[in-house]
Amino acid sequence: MKSAPSAPLQQPAPRPAPAILRLLPVRILGWIAVLATLPALIIAPMSFEQQIALSVGIFLAALVTNRFRGRFASLVLIFLSVVVSSRYTYWRVTETMYMDNPVDLVLGVGLLMAELYAFVVLLLGYVQTAWPLERKPVPLPDDPAEWPTVDLFIPTYNESLSVVRSTVLAAQLIDWPRDKLKIFVLDDGRREEFRVFCEEVGVTHVTRDNNRHAKAGNINAALKHTTGEFVAIFDCDHIPTRSFMQIAMGWFGRDPKLGMVQLPHYFFSADPFERNLDTFGTVPNEGELFYGLIQDGNDLWNATFFCGSCAVLRRTIVEEVGGIAVETVTEDAHTALKMHRLGYTTAYLALPQAAGLATESLSGHVGQRIRWARGMAQIFRIDNPLFGRGLHWAQRLCYVNAMLHFLYGLPRLIYLTAPLAYLYFGASVIHASASMIFAFALPHILHANLTNSRIQGRFRYLLWNEVYEAVLAWYIFRPTLVALINPKLGSFNVTAKGGLIQEEYFDSSIAKASLVLLALNFVGVCLGLWRLSWVDPQNIATVWLNLAWTVYNMMILGACVAAANESRQLRSSHRVELSLPATLYFADGRSLRCNTFDFSSGGLGVELPQDMKLDPETPVDIALYRNDLESRFAATVRFSGGKRLGLRFAPMSFAQERALVQCTTARADIWAARWGNHPRVPIHRVLGHIISISGTGFRDMFSHYYRATAARLRPAKAKEST
Repeated sequence: MKSAPSAPLQQPAPRPAPAILRLLPVRILGWIAVLATLPALIIAPMSFEQQIALSVGIFLAALVTNRFRGRFASLVLIFLSVVVSSRYTYWRVTETMYMDNPVDLVLGVGLLMAELYAFVVLLLGYVQTAWPLERKPVPLPDDPAEWPTVDLFIPTYNESLSVVRSTVLAAQLIDWPRDKLKIFVLDDGRREEFRVFCEEVGVTHVTRDNNRHAKAGNINAALKHTTGEFVAIFDCDHIPTRSFMQIAMGWFGRDPKLGMVQLPHYFFSADPFERNLDTFGTVPNEGELFYGLIQDGNDLWNATFFCGSCAVLRRTIVEEVGGIAVETVTEDAHTALKMHRLGYTTAYLALPQAAGLATESLSGHVGQRIRWARGMAQIFRIDNPLFGRGLHWAQRLCYVNAMLHFLYGLPRLIYLTAPLAYLYFGASVIHASASMIFAFALPHILHANLTNSRIQGRFRYLLWNEVYEAVLAWYIFRPTLVALINPKLGSFNVTAKGGLIQEEYFDSSIAKASLVLLALNFVGVCLGLWRLSWVDPQNIATVWLNLAWTVYNMMILGACVAAANESRQLRSSHRVELSLPATLYFADGRSLRCNTFDFSSGGLGVELPQDMKLDPETPVDIALYRNDLESRFAATVRFSGGKRLGLRFAPMSFAQERALVQCTTARADIWAARWGNHPRVPIHRVLGHIISISGTGFRDMFSHYYRATAARLRPAKAKEST
């Protein structure tokens, strides 16, 4: 490297200090004044009129602030939200818990605990997401001879070869020196067809004689028999792009203490919520907030979690922490925690460089979340980040928030049933008038939603988290409680991928909790309407308040029921919407320029420039392009209608399969173009969408009840006729 030229000897003329520095003392004094008066503002008792005036003033200030761009405006919104929510929480604790009735007291304490939990999670969420780092890739050395050696692990247990083969073939196409990249398929299923496939394509098939510690044990066993300086890990359905290594590896050369670089998990297939609610591509899914914002926010505090796939780890540091953690079923996050405790760093690059399959069924999705929740509760019990050595305060808060998140089961159930205490029994869980509850609670809710909408807008729409949590609440509550009591209970379960759903059906088993809650809330509405006919005039507002809360809960639960109506998934290979230039070649020598509109490993959908009718099974060739390189694939016509054509690929050689992967899923531009591109949607449109979906849920529920009743009556009628 050439040394930088020396500076000139003469000193430049002094320049006036920037305006921001001249104003710095004023800003410091301003913040001191604000922080000094803040406690008084939070705890000051006020009449209803005073509280309304204060709330309206602060909310108008928030609306004006929200019109400005930039992170400073976001920080102001966070500050205002914290002030309003702190005032509400202080009021709830000090002025609404004077109850003589033991039943009221017990139910009231339960609701207060749920609200305190939500308040803590809100504050910790602001810490995590206030200032995403937005780390950019770092270039590698110009000479590839200086690049490190990498062992690429693809763990698999019971997944089919059709799911794994695209990942293996894509891994072979990664832009990295061939002598510095070794690919290992870690087959804990010990299957002969996998061994044969690995031999044919030229990768190493690794097995062991036991399945101890599941995925973590599988990786640890492979670490003992490999030697690469770094280890890249991909779930067997996560197909890497060609640029993955060059994007991920640069930071390792800059920071010798960097133990892990994590990239997003992007899914090209719809998860059960997206498929059953028909929201794929239009509503951010459950994981986008984590990979789009939270991990990026964690990166600011050196608290990025390892997520088990789409990551690269430095071997020496992994070995120093004892390998992949085996004490919990969330081995990935626990491994990152161990790295951070020893003073090592982790990094996150919010650039999707791989894509995989989402879970097919809602029951499988629930099972996956149960494992995550159990594992986080286990870490909370046996290696609590609040205690122990090695972490700074921000890392502790980021880890604690991740673990507290999975304790939402009981608080969510409380929120879904709290108004029923009054509607059923007349129990006052909040000892205050409806007007005072309105004056304190509404500003807290509005500010939290306004602030989170600004921060999370591209990655999570308002109210959708309540639908996700309501579906999972009952199933998450039980394993987390058990793990907190005895962290050794429970086992690792593999998330099924690549399965089929032969027929549309209503998953009454998963929907059972939502149906019970929905029935309880429906009875509550009936009782509330009955109370309106005789309740004292001074309590009418309280009845209406609880009725509104219950109707809102019914809307959320209706959407939960709709999510349990499983849609069919008959394709053996998932189709992905994709527009690429292509050329269609016919047997008579003609060719036609066209574009794809979707693709899969089994075929292509083609958009023609003009109407054309082709007979089924007509042989054609379809050419796809990567830069200026053309790759041709033999195919037959599956359907032909108007300007659209469906093609089925003929059997391919491994070289052709690699070429197809290279032209489609292994291209870096496909997933990056779709990442974080959801438009911000106003609350009224989100609310209307959820109401519509909730109506569908009620229809599904009654339809299922009608079919079930008809099925029970059919044998009885047949018996009567005989």
